[in-house]
Amino acid sequence: MAAPLALLLGISLALAPPLAQARSLRFVTLIGMLQQWDLGQSLRKRYHGFLNASYNKQEIFIRSTDYDRTLMSAEANLAGLYPPQGQQVFNPNISWQPIPVHTVPDSAERLLKFPLSPCPRYEQLQNETRQSAEYINKTRQNLEFLEMVANQTGIRDVSLESVWNVYDTLFCEQTHKLLLPPWVTPDVMTRLKQLKDFGFEFLFGIHQQMEKARLQGGVLLAQIRKNMTSAANASAPQHLKLLAYSAHDTTLVALQMALNVYNGRQAPYASCHIFELYQDDDSNFSVEMFFHNESGREPFPLTLPGCDQRCPLLDFLRLTDPIIPQDWVRECQVASNVQDTELIVALAVCGSILFLLIILLLTVVFRIQSQPPGYRHVSNEGEEQP
Repeated sequence: MAAPLALLLGISLALAPPLAQARSLRFVTLIGMLQQWDLGQSLRKRYHGFLNASYNKQEIFIRSTDYDRTLMSAEANLAGLYPPQGQQVFNPNISWQPIPVHTVPDSAERLLKFPLSPCPRYEQLQNETRQSAEYINKTRQNLEFLEMVANQTGIRDVSLESVWNVYDTLFCEQTHKLLLPPWVTPDVMTRLKQLKDFGFEFLFGIHQQMEKARLQGGVLLAQIRKNMTSAANASAPQHLKLLAYSAHDTTLVALQMALNVYNGRQAPYASCHIFELYQDDDSNFSVEMFFHNESGREPFPLTLPGCDQRCPLLDFLRLTDPIIPQDWVRECQVASNVQDTELIVALAVCGSILFLLIILLLTVVFRIQSQPPGYRHVSNEGEEQP
């Protein structure tokens, strides 16, 4: 049996700035590069004999979000997956070769960055989630703790939805052996992590998880299903063997929540969710999923609820159908640009016509009122003739 298509999703290790300067800035550190290189080496070992020993541009396609850290992570991963050999060595002092990584501008990203927006229906579901008993109780239980974090960090608004920024910063500083503030005890770090994990569940679960999946992780899953179906239905031998995505922790959570295989904890850096498509002895196809979340260990299997670990492709498609959006724009209740343009034009035309009618009416009234009195014919009917 062979795996004609393996699809991977990875996360980079990023070092956050100090808390006083906390913002969206992230970059891949030396530790993160090494983690991604190790992951590439693990994939090279796992797919030995399936992937070509040297880089072949027809065999792989790499897609990343348009962030420095995810692009750099993909490149570091590929350095471990495809160290140059033979004629690919362009400098004997450099054990690296350039391999294309594709991306789209962040403003056009509709596949790998979650939560996807704009999506009014998703925002409505999030507002409903904030009114759920679970969310309200979690807020009440952690109110004093969140206030303490706000006072210690100087961040004015620390909530269940924003506390992940604090944890990410502290975790990255801890990973790189930096000195943490005195108030950051092991118990504080544990509690911050628990709240970050809850924040992930808030994004994609707790309330109406299946509908959230259709609006979020189901979008990526739809593309994955399309990739596997195309490979299974191809009449000619497939050259493409590996399709990899370099993305974010929220990407993995959205996908795994949609598949209902999320374990409730944040994935470590340089993790990847693997889909493998197999052609069985009877010429039918099946899907296996694995999760690589620890360097030096084999990825562990994931089982789609309702199916075996090796799930027939047709069953995989049937079981995931309910979380695949049929018309994302309609389900999100987002007016298309064309509809918006047509509405604006129609309103402008109607307004112009109304304005002209008002001008015409005022002109007629003005002319009638300004006309001077003149002679009028008086009928002499009935008068006697001389």
